[in-house]
Amino acid sequence: MQLTGAEIIVECLKEQGVDTVFGYPGGTILNVYDALYKHSDEIFHVLTSHEQGAAHAADGYARATGKVGVCMATSGPGATNLVTGIATAYMDSVPMVAITANVNLPLLGKDTFQEVDIAGVTMPITKHGYIVKDVNILAQTIRKAFAIAKSGRPGPVLVDVTKDVTANTCEFEPMEPAKTERTSKYTQEDIGQALKLIQKAQKPFIYLGGGAILSDAADEVRAFAKKLDAPVCDTLMGKGAYDGYDPLYTGMIGMHGTKASNLGVSECDLLVALGARFSDRVVGNAKKFASNARVLHIDIDAAEINKNIHADVAVVGDLKQVLSELCMRMEQASHPEWTAHIRELKEKYPLKYDQEALSCPYVMEELDRITKGEALVTTDVGQHQMWAAQFYHYTKPRTFLSSGGLGTMGYGLGACLGAKMGRPEKICVNIAGDGCFRMNMNELATASRYNIPIIQIVINNHVLGMVRQWQTLFYGERYSQTVLEDAVDFCKVAEGLGCIAIRVTKKEEVAPAIERAIALQKPVMIECVIPKDDKVFPMVPAGAAISEVFDGDDLAAKG
Repeated sequence: MQLTGAEIIVECLKEQGVDTVFGYPGGTILNVYDALYKHSDEIFHVLTSHEQGAAHAADGYARATGKVGVCMATSGPGATNLVTGIATAYMDSVPMVAITANVNLPLLGKDTFQEVDIAGVTMPITKHGYIVKDVNILAQTIRKAFAIAKSGRPGPVLVDVTKDVTANTCEFEPMEPAKTERTSKYTQEDIGQALKLIQKAQKPFIYLGGGAILSDAADEVRAFAKKLDAPVCDTLMGKGAYDGYDPLYTGMIGMHGTKASNLGVSECDLLVALGARFSDRVVGNAKKFASNARVLHIDIDAAEINKNIHADVAVVGDLKQVLSELCMRMEQASHPEWTAHIRELKEKYPLKYDQEALSCPYVMEELDRITKGEALVTTDVGQHQMWAAQFYHYTKPRTFLSSGGLGTMGYGLGACLGAKMGRPEKICVNIAGDGCFRMNMNELATASRYNIPIIQIVINNHVLGMVRQWQTLFYGERYSQTVLEDAVDFCKVAEGLGCIAIRVTKKEEVAPAIERAIALQKPVMIECVIPKDDKVFPMVPAGAAISEVFDGDDLAAKG
């Protein structure tokens, strides 16, 4: 059948099972939006307040569902406004397809109104990028984009289409989408070497990254941990891949990881890295990281092997497949003295905070209690992000969504909207600091426009908290441009954008506010006013070994 390029884009989206698209229209992409209008009963389009919000929403949708998220924008500034969201998805290996339209083909390269080489701009932050100048290859390009986005190590793909291609016609043949293959490159010799390391270990420790979630390997991780009888720590991206209540779980590792995780990894004789990339925020001083341990690194991306930390044995492949094979072939291990020692570390160094004043840790604990750990939590970036990672117990994958690699302030609200669209049955809560909230709070208008019942919790300490913490500890309390004392009233802003607003200033007000927000089934913002000098502990100074982790008690002891 003869279809226009715009109609082909919509038909290809339908082929791929896309039910929700996030975007913002403009001149060059009008044909596509006209085609979407005719298929609005099949593909729901969410008009965000800003294109960056659309990219973050597509990202949140993808992380929450495991499907490919889709966002759209027009040429020029519309396309460039997607860049931060695309980079966020790229750093965290999120499957996403961004579709942009460009000026007509004869006008390319002539500084035409709203012309930008968006494929060139995004080349370093996409798995692949296309600019389509011929309608006859449009369908195959869209199909390739989805296949690339979700295969191997996932990531974002950009498809830029000139406006005349969206208007031109050609023959379209429907096609079933190809099955996604997660290719594995390991050999049986690799598996054998891994088994030898595992068998020799007396003090094994499992370090869990985002790959465990991307490969849907939570069940396999649990079985592997039990069979190895090893404690488990996770990264920010790995949260939920292992039950946060399990006795073997020791909490997060790294700059704001628990003492049990950081000290345990520093003492172990085998570190098993599962779908993790040894980020600088995890490793600290690379020369001193896990210096007593042999390293077994399992990852689908061969480029990660030996990139940051030397691996004694590496298995390159899909984590779900590799762990299944290892569990099948390895014998049940037992390390009672080692696991008892780690339990002692957990008991000796629990996470602590000021119990008197209203604080973010208290808010997270109340949210955990009220939702029974079943909420889907998104965050922005900063102190609140770390507290959300530390004090909420994530028991299932795809329930903690946060910008880990890029550290994007303003990520959370858009991601929360996308997550709620993809998982409408979940209570979806975004945790933001007041600094982050200022960046993309306009997306509350999107929530109210579609009555998307998300809960936005703003942890308001009237400062850029994480930067202030560093200024306090390492910059002689010189608070350069980190104080946000001004006349902005977040409750009035939220109400002005069509949402319900609740201000909380006392501990006893937290639970009623959360319970009311859940019951209302409307978009609600809860502002929690906390002291400006609350700090995230434990902490590892930049460039230090993770064994040098310290907390508030250590600071007090130093005087």
